[in-house]
Amino acid sequence: MGLAGIFAGLGLLIWLSYRGWSVLVLAPLAALIAALFAREPLLAHWTQTFMGSAAGFLASFFPLFLLGAIFGKLMDDSGSVQTIARFMTEKLGPQRAMLAVVLAGAMVTYGGVSLFVAFFVLAPMAQALFRAANVPARLMPAAIALGTSTFTMSALPGTPAIQNAIPMPFFGTTAFAAPGLGVIAAAIMLGFGMWWLRRAENAARKAGEGFGTVTVDKHMDASADPVVRERASTSGSFDPAEATRGGHSDREPGVFIALLPLIVVVLVNLLMALVVLPRLDTDYLAEPRFGGISIANVGGVWAVLVALMAAIVVLIACNWNRLPSLRETIDAGANASVLPVVSVASLVGFGAVVAAMPAFEMVREWVLGIGGGPLVSLALSTNILAALTGSASGGLTIALDALGATYMQLAATTGLDPALMHRVAVIGAGTLDSLPHNGAVVTLLAVCGTGHKESYFDIVMVGIVGALLALVAVIVLGSTFGSF
Repeated sequence: MGLAGIFAGLGLLIWLSYRGWSVLVLAPLAALIAALFAREPLLAHWTQTFMGSAAGFLASFFPLFLLGAIFGKLMDDSGSVQTIARFMTEKLGPQRAMLAVVLAGAMVTYGGVSLFVAFFVLAPMAQALFRAANVPARLMPAAIALGTSTFTMSALPGTPAIQNAIPMPFFGTTAFAAPGLGVIAAAIMLGFGMWWLRRAENAARKAGEGFGTVTVDKHMDASADPVVRERASTSGSFDPAEATRGGHSDREPGVFIALLPLIVVVLVNLLMALVVLPRLDTDYLAEPRFGGISIANVGGVWAVLVALMAAIVVLIACNWNRLPSLRETIDAGANASVLPVVSVASLVGFGAVVAAMPAFEMVREWVLGIGGGPLVSLALSTNILAALTGSASGGLTIALDALGATYMQLAATTGLDPALMHRVAVIGAGTLDSLPHNGAVVTLLAVCGTGHKESYFDIVMVGIVGALLALVAVIVLGSTFGSF
């Protein structure tokens, strides 16, 4: 009965979340159903297990959601994202429309800008480029997704994406875990994705297919569609309802000023993770008032936080006259972080209740018994949970909450590098999360003015197939040569 309750709760969560119901209500309800089937105390699991785990996620990651959303909104309202996208499109031109869109998206998201902010900026520019080059508009979502939602989210070392930060407290790693393998994975995702897009473009030209009649709504109010908003809030770190709020500059900065905050994010993150924090005396963290931890548990998160704070200061200082409503912009960014972080925390709470059920031991044994070793089972568990929840961050946290300590024990006994597990887990979570119900997919299609029928297959190829190829390569190389 306990196992049936787990599947019943999960089924209800998936079914109703697909239809736009709030995960804030669904997650505790699904958790209570699982506990009811197992004849476990309902209120205790709600207030102690569910809320305790959700609160733990908030305590660990809310600062990252908050600063990331504020930084993304400041980049948008200052005109910096538009400058970078325009620079790439002007340099590469319509003849390289695909590459221009992909690289523009990669540049801003690797620097810390939320993919939802990037969507609203890149879609109109992609439309202009694709129209000029007479490339089918149905390929716009795949090009944007390749640049914003694949290798810069899960593979490139140092990316401040929340998905890359989640494994750090579990494995004691930094955002630069397994950098060589991350670069190889990123090259596979980018190379395969660009090959597929060029192939699709050439096939369309041979068939005489042109741009079409798609119209991009630059100022689409995502809050007007509650289904889009609910799905988006569980799959990203920015509430799209805030994308059009605040005060947008009517003057764009120069390209160097626009790029400078992104450079600061990467360099400060690297400096903090590899130079500053290792040299600090952090023995005080072992005291009970700080949780009795070590710098390995928080160092990666601290490095990203300091990097984002430094970038925000530089951004404001360089764009003071281009931020007409600074307070409103910061407020919009802060508000944009709340619904996503609480939504993901609710998914984490549901996962904690499921993991506390006696029947979950059967699931644990099945996962750990998967052939191929711990890297394969880790990849499959994050893949499956990200697919079921429609959220890379939610699925990843649930998997690591339930199995992270077990994998660390396996690493200690087998000599497996936690950095390798970090990279496998993140790439694994960023594959099957891009199923049709994923909030990023739904929002991107809506912003681009296309639908699943026209554009989703190409998203699958660049966002799922390419990521799976990279994941297999990382597992094979990591198993053969270790982490590097």
